[in-house]
Amino acid sequence: MKLAFLDPLLHTPGPWASVYFGTARNTEDAATQQELQARAACERLAAQGADDATCQALYAELSTPAPGLPGRALFASHGAVRLDIPLTTPPAQPESCWTALPHTGPLLDYAGADPACLVAYVDRTGAGMELYDAQGRHPAGQVEGHDWPVHRTATAEWSERHFQNAVEDTWEANAARAAEAVAATAEDCGAEFVVLAGDPRERRAVRDKLPQQLRVAAVESDHGGRAAGSGAGQRLLDAELETLRAEQAHAHAEEALQRFRAGRVPTEGRIDAAEGVPALIDAAREHRIEALLVRSGGTDLHRDVWVGPEPDQLALRRTDAQYLGEPRPAAARADDALIRSAAATGAEVIPLPDPDGRGAAPVGGLGALLRWPYEGGLPGGGRPREA
Repeated sequence: MKLAFLDPLLHTPGPWASVYFGTARNTEDAATQQELQARAACERLAAQGADDATCQALYAELSTPAPGLPGRALFASHGAVRLDIPLTTPPAQPESCWTALPHTGPLLDYAGADPACLVAYVDRTGAGMELYDAQGRHPAGQVEGHDWPVHRTATAEWSERHFQNAVEDTWEANAARAAEAVAATAEDCGAEFVVLAGDPRERRAVRDKLPQQLRVAAVESDHGGRAAGSGAGQRLLDAELETLRAEQAHAHAEEALQRFRAGRVPTEGRIDAAEGVPALIDAAREHRIEALLVRSGGTDLHRDVWVGPEPDQLALRRTDAQYLGEPRPAAARADDALIRSAAATGAEVIPLPDPDGRGAAPVGGLGALLRWPYEGGLPGGGRPREA
């Protein structure tokens, strides 16, 4: 999961109210039930010490119907809602807490960790693009090529053959322009793969002109089209995308887990992975984490650490935090602190599947792949795993 969307939470001081809230109801009293649950969530926050202004801001948002959204995660502080994230899988019951840091850990379960996917709806004149990510579906721009000539004729006279060649040239030029735009947009949006929808000929023409790395990861779909903003074709495409993104997420997690298992074993004195809260706190302070691995249910996720207002102010003990330039550190969950640090340094967070027969890894549910290795041993005197 890419974490750029958490930017509004990174540098605003706490404490924070975090609410996970289901909104999908088809009953006659749906609005009444939502208002009651919104009120109950805010009352729980008030009982935990949340200020009136923050509770009122959350109540105003939570009691407002949000059609089409299964659920929402809202984060508020100092009387304002700072971030509102749509959920793909809402909690069975609303969850609310008042803590030093935003409680972002549940996003891995409720918001979905499927990779960002750029869909390009191509035709002979260009392409329209949409981004599918953890926050839903968003317009991502369009590119227009030449609109004439784009239709061939059925005659075989010389002048008509010349015209048909011009049509072919227009198609090729438009495909090249569309491929260039798709590649640039995928890079700008952080899309991890591309799906091309539209007529087979145009799909292939655009795919053949994509850069090599993007081309091998591109997928062609028989569903949807540039003018198919709704209807059966779009519904079939949405279902296909859901499957593709889930498969990509599973493959990415398995690859990361293999790298982690190999990296925590010393190779020529180098250790490329870390596990356990002490080693991860050290790696986070040094901006060493490339990818944070999180296994739901791990015992280390809710372990207390100490934090300051900045994402790299983390420590195991309160007295340690005072040496980081923060005289009044606050206690926070380890997963929330490490996710905040990962978001601030451009690292990704990878939710891991349930343990397999090889045993739970990482131990405690938290681990990391490192941007650069430790030499000679883990920090704090920790011992690396043996092969």
